[in-house]
Amino acid sequence: MTPELLFTICNNSVLPVWLLLFVAPGWKGTQLIVHSCAIPLLLCVVYGALAATNFFGGEGDFFSLGGVTAIFQNPYALVAGWVHYLVFDLFIGAWEARDAKRLGISHIAMVPCLFFTLMLGPVGLLLYFILRWTLRGKFIVDESQAAGEPA
Repeated sequence: MTPELLFTICNNSVLPVWLLLFVAPGWKGTQLIVHSCAIPLLLCVVYGALAATNFFGGEGDFFSLGGVTAIFQNPYALVAGWVHYLVFDLFIGAWEARDAKRLGISHIAMVPCLFFTLMLGPVGLLLYFILRWTLRGKFIVDESQAAGEPA
C-alpha cells in the first residue's frame, strides 16, 4: 500500500468519529463507536506496524531535530507520525467530551474546544481546561468521583 493511500485511509477514518462527537454526543452509537476506543486502537496497530518498520535501523534518531527530520524523510515514517497525531487528538477529544458531560458543561460550549483539539490538538486541550476552570473551577482532573469513589 502506498504511503498516500495509507494516509488517506487513516485520516478519513477519524472524520466520522469526530463528526459524532460534534453532532451526536449523547447518541448510543456515539458511545459505542467513540468511547469504546475502537478506532484509536485500530490506528494504534497501524502506528505500531509503521513505527516498527520505519523508525529504527535507518537514518536519523529521536535525540535531535536533525535526527527526527531524517526519520521523517521516509514517507511511511511520516504517515506514522500523522497517525500518532490522529490517535492522540481523538483520544483527548473523546476524553474532553466525557469529562465535560460528567461536569455538566454544555456541549455547545465544548464544540470550539473539540474543533481546536481536532485541528490543533494541544490548543484545543488548553481551551478545554480554560473552559473547565472558568465554568466549574476545576483544574485538577479527579475522575474518582465519577466512579463513586471517595475523593
